[in-house]
Amino acid sequence: MGKVVNLISLGCAKNLVDSEILLGGMNKSNLTITKNPEEADTIIVNTCGFLDIAREESVDTILQAAELKKTGNLKELVVMGCLSERYPEEIAKEIPEIDRIFGSNDHKQIMSFLTGKEFAKDDPLFFRSLMTPNHYAYIKIAEGCNNGCSFCSIPIMRGLQKSRTISSIMDEAIRLSENGTKELMVIAQDSTSYGYDLDEKVYLSDLLKELNTINSIDWIRVHYAHPAYLSQRIINAIADCDKVCNYLDMPVQHASDDILISMKRDLNQKGIKNRIDRLRSAIPNVALRTTLIVGYPGESENHFNELYDFVDEMRFDRLGAFTYSEEDGTTATVLEDNVPLEEKNDRKNKIIELQHGISLEKNESFIGKTMKVIVDQSENEIGVGRTEFDSPEIDNIVRIDGKVSKGDFVNVKIEKVNEFELIGKPL
Repeated sequence: MGKVVNLISLGCAKNLVDSEILLGGMNKSNLTITKNPEEADTIIVNTCGFLDIAREESVDTILQAAELKKTGNLKELVVMGCLSERYPEEIAKEIPEIDRIFGSNDHKQIMSFLTGKEFAKDDPLFFRSLMTPNHYAYIKIAEGCNNGCSFCSIPIMRGLQKSRTISSIMDEAIRLSENGTKELMVIAQDSTSYGYDLDEKVYLSDLLKELNTINSIDWIRVHYAHPAYLSQRIINAIADCDKVCNYLDMPVQHASDDILISMKRDLNQKGIKNRIDRLRSAIPNVALRTTLIVGYPGESENHFNELYDFVDEMRFDRLGAFTYSEEDGTTATVLEDNVPLEEKNDRKNKIIELQHGISLEKNESFIGKTMKVIVDQSENEIGVGRTEFDSPEIDNIVRIDGKVSKGDFVNVKIEKVNEFELIGKPL
């Protein structure tokens, strides 16, 4: 009998895809997969190395797994992912219970370690085993990033941008659709720069038009657009492709020109507003998600007020805010991290409170309307789903008071709302 393996995936959706590829390989080998770490003789932790809180979670998870060498069946502890790309020597020294350390894309090497089999270079990439519900899946269109944002360590961990060809993405998307996937989440560190690095240059717009032709895919959702590279070509593709959701995840990070210059974001506030105006003009009902950083080095009260007023004016549909934390190796480390933590948290809370009011007002506009909803969960005649304006786990949900089936699309009449959910009955 082969090994009993438990795979723990931490961090972002891009990390999740890496875990799913590995899981696909494991499912095709003589390995037993368990969701219970205590049953496993081998545990693999796919770590996140971005931001202090994620690194702490990764280290804590590894340490918890290491304890099972004393108390459980564990014989092998394997670590992969961004943290191991960034700090392999450090984690090997600090946690000697780790048996092997791999990078984010060492799938074949990990499989060789687990099975003792040498995987040849011409072996096809293992088809993914989804860790999401079958009806939706993330599809990674590029690895790495060419943008030199001052606060971000992703290029250090993941390298420069390496786009996949449209044909390889289409092959994967078609296979996913044949396995029951109805919603594709297109992800990259910067999706708007997709294709620039290929020998035969293509654009995100070209990819979206191709994905739009897959019959059994209903929704296509775009994540992580960089506002500086959001071209009219991409905006038009989102507007013209009927399966592409009227939704865009576009982190703007800040709104003060001084801070944006220091962050090396390649666009000032006027430019960001221009992109948002063009989006909303081409797609009047588009839902726009953004992410902000508060407490960046040198952020004065005036800089923060500019950001606050910008959020108040732009009225984003979805918003996440983070406090700045220094990342080793980034250009921002030369700047004095001079905003006290208490002030950072206070500023973040002010932004979040403002957004709660905006979100509630926007949700109230849906009362009495009928919305197309994809059902993510269903139990005891209550369902949980999402509209096209919401991505899984990070955005609003729709609570459905009635019998529905997981993975189905249903029409729901909205009767009540709060800041985070719409509530209604299926028609």
